[in-house]
Amino acid sequence: MTDTQTAPAPSAAERLARFHAARQQSVQTSNGFLALTNTQWVGEEQTIWGVPGIWAPRSAGESGLLVTATAADGITIDGALVDGTAVARGKDDPQPSAIVFDDHTTGTVIRGEDGQYALRVWDARSEAIEEFGSISAFPYDAEWVVTGTFTPNPAGTTVGFSHIKDDGATRELPVPGDIAVTIRGEEHRIAAFKDGRRLQLVFADATSDDDTYGVGRFLFIAPNPDGSITLDFNYAVLPPCAFSYNFNCPMPPRQNRFPFRIEAGEKQVLAKTGELLHG
Repeated sequence: MTDTQTAPAPSAAERLARFHAARQQSVQTSNGFLALTNTQWVGEEQTIWGVPGIWAPRSAGESGLLVTATAADGITIDGALVDGTAVARGKDDPQPSAIVFDDHTTGTVIRGEDGQYALRVWDARSEAIEEFGSISAFPYDAEWVVTGTFTPNPAGTTVGFSHIKDDGATRELPVPGDIAVTIRGEEHRIAAFKDGRRLQLVFADATSDDDTYGVGRFLFIAPNPDGSITLDFNYAVLPPCAFSYNFNCPMPPRQNRFPFRIEAGEKQVLAKTGELLHG
């Protein structure tokens, strides 16, 4: 009889290392954060920097943009070469369009809260991908795994979030519940907005704009069935705008700005030289 041995379960630090390795791979993919080279809103007939074609809005209530191009421009939408005027459906459509400009440049169309649409251009050979070195991070620290309570909010509850490019204006985003957590003997009530089936916490702390990215960081969490909620700050990640200026990231609301240092999670995006990629 042959003895079989079960491999030991990975430690918390090992699981985190795997997470970081996967993150570093994901941001370098053809549609990863580092590949985004342009986000241009289209309010009238216009050209878009870096790609061919004349782009224009569709009629009110219709998803996406119109593009006018010749076959020589080489634009394909959903596999068909554009020679004339074609529709590029937005990501809010059940069947968003796949836009291809060449063998390393693609496009997607997104919808803003005001109903306007923008073309996003992704380049698998972007300068940022070429220069990227790593995402620096704090070592695993069990102190930053904290448990709080989650209390659902009445339907329709919102909190105003500002975005980095919105010149101080706020957008009301749905907040499904109230999170109460005690850290270092003090209770904090924080807001996280809905992100699919999970919650997205946008926070800043005393490391922000020092050891970590100045705008803040994200933590994705989900309430437990018993009403508790675990915040493992070791899994705090940098927002998309840390990788490309063409993203518009939400900024932490006042209640999510911690006055102490949270030395856990991702810190900065570094170039191959070891310097800040966007320093």
